[in-house]
Amino acid sequence: MTFRGNPSFFVFLVYSIYCSAILTRGDYPFRNVSLPWDARVDNLVSLLTIDEIQEQMARGGHGPHVSPAPAIPRLGVGPYSWNTECLDGDVDAGPATSFPQALGLAATFSPDLVERVARATGLEVRAKYNNYTQHGLYGDHRGLSCFSPVINIMRDPRWGRNQETYGEDPILSGILATSFVHGLQGNDTRYVLANAGCKHFDAHGGPENIPYVYDHHIIKTPCLGVSRINGVPSCANKKLLTDILRTEWGFKGYVVSDEMALEWIITGHHYANDNVTAAAAAVNAGVSLEISPDIIDNVFAHIVAAVKAGKISEDTVRSRVKPLFYTRMRLGEFDPPDMNPYTQVNVSLIQSPAHRDLALEAAVKSLVLLKNQNGFLPLKQRFNQIAVVGPMSNSPAVLYGDYSPTINETLTVTPLNSLGQLSDVVYSADGCSNPRCTTYDSDSVFAAVSKAEVTFVCLGTSNVIESEGNDRADLELPGKQLQMLKDVVSAAGGKPVVLLLFNAGPLNITWAVNNSAVVAILECFFPAQTAGTAIYRALTNYNGVSSPAGRLPATWPLLASQIPDMVNYSMAGRTYRYFEGQTLYPFGYGLSYTTFNYSDLKTPATLNPGQDLVVQVTVANTGQVTADEVTQVYVQWLNSSVPTPRLQLVAFNRTTLYPSQPQTLTFTVKASYLEVYTDNGWEFEPGPLRIYVGGQQPGQEPPVGSNVLSAIIVMTSL
Repeated sequence: MTFRGNPSFFVFLVYSIYCSAILTRGDYPFRNVSLPWDARVDNLVSLLTIDEIQEQMARGGHGPHVSPAPAIPRLGVGPYSWNTECLDGDVDAGPATSFPQALGLAATFSPDLVERVARATGLEVRAKYNNYTQHGLYGDHRGLSCFSPVINIMRDPRWGRNQETYGEDPILSGILATSFVHGLQGNDTRYVLANAGCKHFDAHGGPENIPYVYDHHIIKTPCLGVSRINGVPSCANKKLLTDILRTEWGFKGYVVSDEMALEWIITGHHYANDNVTAAAAAVNAGVSLEISPDIIDNVFAHIVAAVKAGKISEDTVRSRVKPLFYTRMRLGEFDPPDMNPYTQVNVSLIQSPAHRDLALEAAVKSLVLLKNQNGFLPLKQRFNQIAVVGPMSNSPAVLYGDYSPTINETLTVTPLNSLGQLSDVVYSADGCSNPRCTTYDSDSVFAAVSKAEVTFVCLGTSNVIESEGNDRADLELPGKQLQMLKDVVSAAGGKPVVLLLFNAGPLNITWAVNNSAVVAILECFFPAQTAGTAIYRALTNYNGVSSPAGRLPATWPLLASQIPDMVNYSMAGRTYRYFEGQTLYPFGYGLSYTTFNYSDLKTPATLNPGQDLVVQVTVANTGQVTADEVTQVYVQWLNSSVPTPRLQLVAFNRTTLYPSQPQTLTFTVKASYLEVYTDNGWEFEPGPLRIYVGGQQPGQEPPVGSNVLSAIIVMTSL
């Protein structure tokens, strides 16, 4: 449209309207910073029409028709973008520092590191949000509300989304997720840096590729976040979302559907026949926000119709939208900018030297040494000639996990890039054009390896093999990768071979474990932009302080027959807590360049109901190399009246230990971690409890060389 008339008058008119709006906005109690948050939220929501509320709840993303949630000009409320992903950096929002994928971060066993990674991510999310809003840009991945972290446990080793989790243990996952949330949301007493969104709730753990029925009347379809529990879809499940989540657990935030989850109430579960009924079911259950695949006429676009039909009360709708505006208030949207320190965060932080250094620290600390035959590592010399081969050796894309930030190939260091420091002559060959490795060029591999003094072979999966929507049928190395490994050993002719693995779920590497020519195996997960540099530092013990100290956050089965059907949601035989038989590598496993010894375990003789357990132990580095040790505290219920895990991790600590300088560590185990689940709920059950403290599970095979101490504590009744 072209304006016709006096331009000066037009500018004056716009300016007058703007000033009038500002003056009007200042009179609303929801902008009064002296009022309590809840009072301000109540006021704002009271001013909204039911149609305006519907638009706020129906526009959670994904796509330009459903994101952002629209502005409300008469109140001076701007648009807001809800759909942001922050799992290992700010996703799909332009440049961002890429940190190791979540499962790799779990292998660090370091809540402090996870919190610092999340803080850096939150700062970059905030910086870009500030920049986008200053330029009037809104939409998916331009907001401050992250759908991270993923707190589902790694229930099945073949699940495509294992990489997004913090492993198979609920306590490890819970502690690391808590650290992530604290880091992402910042430490200001008034304002939130960026808000976290823990997913997926509930009964979510694969498979991805097929519809199937779980035990206990639970159904999962190919779409995510659309589980059905005891016959009721999660997004329509009042017992789950209100009775348990809000009433029993005291949750005060907002509940958001995963993409298509509300539509699946109708089309997948056949629980409702139409959008009006589905909207009512979801709102009554406790859902506040819908994500849909860019569907304008989505389920929550029928909230008003559901109110008019008497299926939802208007009071219930208003109560559901309140957490959305509470969140936006705590993010600082309705306060003067100069009150909020986070409004000063700018894009200079993105890929800053400090954040890149943190990404490298995280990658180094995530690496798990699985094999080190005769102390071959750390490398103590340069070589005349080396070979670096395999489909993961020089492809930046395969080093990143799913939901990763935009890949910056210039800043990505591949294994080939960095391992070249070990020799002036480096032979290389991918062997396969991608990790599927269906076509294999053995001649190029033989040519590269036959000339080298040592060969580094880089194998694994990548997102094309395991990711959202991609479960694995088995744990085998993809395609012809095992054949490539065998060819490398043959071509090496007795010269050492080092295997570098890039994957999330376990792999069947039994052949490499048992073959003496493969002198070392390093699990790298998906280390992202600093992959090559981190690997070089770990292999060489860079500066004398880079010994691998990651620990496996999940069990690696020895046999395929040990893995239950993925569609069976019983925990029998799953995770170290219920696994029976020999593993290839157990949960918590990881070697070091040094050795450790535990002594002087101190525990109380008895423990009363509700009392935290305080444990003290001394650990010493008995070798010659400074290194981190991950101390693990497990409990075992010896005489419980109900089924319990065979072992349960209840505490852990990652500590830097210098040779011949013992440290005494103190652990406080929460009383709730010692409770068992009965027909009455969680209870403190009297009886004997055995506690184990060391650098590994008790009696594990293969062992890591350090000892494990134990004691028995009697749980008393008052």
